[in-house]
Amino acid sequence: MSVKLRKRKNADETTTLYLDIYHNGKRQYEFLKHLKLEKITSPKHRVDNKNNLALAQDICIKRAQELAGNDYDIQAKYKSRIDFIEYYQKYIDKYTNKDKRVITSSLFKFKEFMKKEGYKNLQLNQVTENLVYEFKSYLEGCLNGESPANYFSKFKKVIRQACREKLLVINPTQDISIKRQEGLKKEVLTIEDIRLLANTTAGNENVKRAFLFSCFTGLRFCDIVSMQWKHIDLNNQRLSLTQSKTGQKVTVNLHVTAIQILGESGESNDQVFILPSHTACTKDVKHWVKKAGINKHITWHCARHSFATNLIFFGADITTASNLLGHTSLRYTQRYTRVVNDMKRDAIDSLPTIQF
Repeated sequence: MSVKLRKRKNADETTTLYLDIYHNGKRQYEFLKHLKLEKITSPKHRVDNKNNLALAQDICIKRAQELAGNDYDIQAKYKSRIDFIEYYQKYIDKYTNKDKRVITSSLFKFKEFMKKEGYKNLQLNQVTENLVYEFKSYLEGCLNGESPANYFSKFKKVIRQACREKLLVINPTQDISIKRQEGLKKEVLTIEDIRLLANTTAGNENVKRAFLFSCFTGLRFCDIVSMQWKHIDLNNQRLSLTQSKTGQKVTVNLHVTAIQILGESGESNDQVFILPSHTACTKDVKHWVKKAGINKHITWHCARHSFATNLIFFGADITTASNLLGHTSLRYTQRYTRVVNDMKRDAIDSLPTIQF
């Protein structure tokens, strides 16, 4: 193996610098186009040429180190000085899988963690096992449900790629993991709860209609906000749209209550529900639920959970429920079966005792 710096004179009296690389029986050339030596016509040219030549020699040495490191599984020191956040972002930019949104969110959370811990920047060689443990604890402390495990697994995916590229010799995440919480912790609304809400006035009538529509269709807030009349086929009593979160197309046959909530149709590109911000909607729902006398912590996403749970409670099979929710895997839908089993157990326990 050899890496040598070569010079080639050009017709315009400049000199091109390039690397002559011989490795594993193959020769290749790497031209350093940005480091051309100029014809010396002033003291400045002499200084610039000296600097460019010195830089070219450094590059030559580093290329040799890189090749040697790959051959012997040794990491070249300069590689470990790569900015980790820049590397993370470049990885995301090239990422094409459907879970790109999750891996983007994992970077956002890591930036939050860095800010909290006082890190202004971070090189790859500073991603130590201790730092990984700290990030793990941060995720477990500020997130609930499956999110900590999801974000941490994407973080580990980036680290594994850095190891494959020989940017890291040892994987600092190898023996660290977050146990996935399979339980569904969101509160759900029973049909009786939904009936109570329907008969209770809300601070914002549009919020009330949109939330109840979610209870009968399973749509997320982001899809409710963007939904237009062109997504509604009243003649066939059907709703079809592409989910903002997953990119999955979902088709839902509309329940008679959902059709009543919609009312008269508007223009094709008009929004079905005109709503305030997510924060304002959440506050409206909170006050409305309290006014209805429902002692549960209900957020907008609980409408989607309630739709899925009630579907299965009243007899829908898990595959049908999964298709209606637009899930990419039955694993996500199976969580609702445990909630339904608990509801059925509570229903049995609520029956009065009869002496005989």
